[in-house]
Amino acid sequence: MKDLIRLLIKLQDVDSRMFEKSLFIDKVPARIYEVGEPLKQANLELEKIKEKNEGLIKRKKEKEKLLEEISEKIKKTKARVADIKTNKEYQAHLKEIESSETEISKIEEEILLIMEDLDNSMKLQKEKDERVKIEVEKINAFKKKLDQEVEGYQKELSLLKEERSELGRRIDPEIYGLYMTLINMGGVAVTRTKNEICMGCNMNIPPQLFVEIKKNEEIFQCPQCRRILYYSEDLSQNGK
Repeated sequence: MKDLIRLLIKLQDVDSRMFEKSLFIDKVPARIYEVGEPLKQANLELEKIKEKNEGLIKRKKEKEKLLEEISEKIKKTKARVADIKTNKEYQAHLKEIESSETEISKIEEEILLIMEDLDNSMKLQKEKDERVKIEVEKINAFKKKLDQEVEGYQKELSLLKEERSELGRRIDPEIYGLYMTLINMGGVAVTRTKNEICMGCNMNIPPQLFVEIKKNEEIFQCPQCRRILYYSEDLSQNGK
């Protein structure tokens, strides 16, 4: 019977290790998503500043186009000087040119302000672009590391599955059925005892039952959590 208990302890150890590695693999997408959040935020900030810069460039082109139109207007106005007949017409002619030139000065100032804003904003865009590149490198390195770990875990899982199959064949079918029922209920079917306490649920075990469990000669279950119990002074044993 002690051999059977040892097999059950070993089976629990294998199942716990398999569960741990499978859980790691299952959580990989969530971990990648979590690590990718800074990249997502960096991309959003980059797109926002790009959108702003595109707007500034568009405004600058519109102002430059308007500047050309007013300059052309002044040129045409000046060309009409030969058609002026009176002093009044001449004064109106000069006033029209002056007004257009004032408008040009205003637009030129606006263009300079836009260019200054655009220059600063382009520097910020460059910084945001660098941040995106850094975050991409980080996530690529993280994915590479995860891929290597997953590959290693998958190999270990393959070996553990073979070991588990062998252990399952060596355990009495009825006991194995009990084990599977228990492990499907909470992930732990076999646990050790210590000082009249089940280490699975931390509940007290009746003294007489504990005396019997310490012999490791029969299969006993915790009166509370129903896990299969064993006794061992070796705390390195996997029993939880």
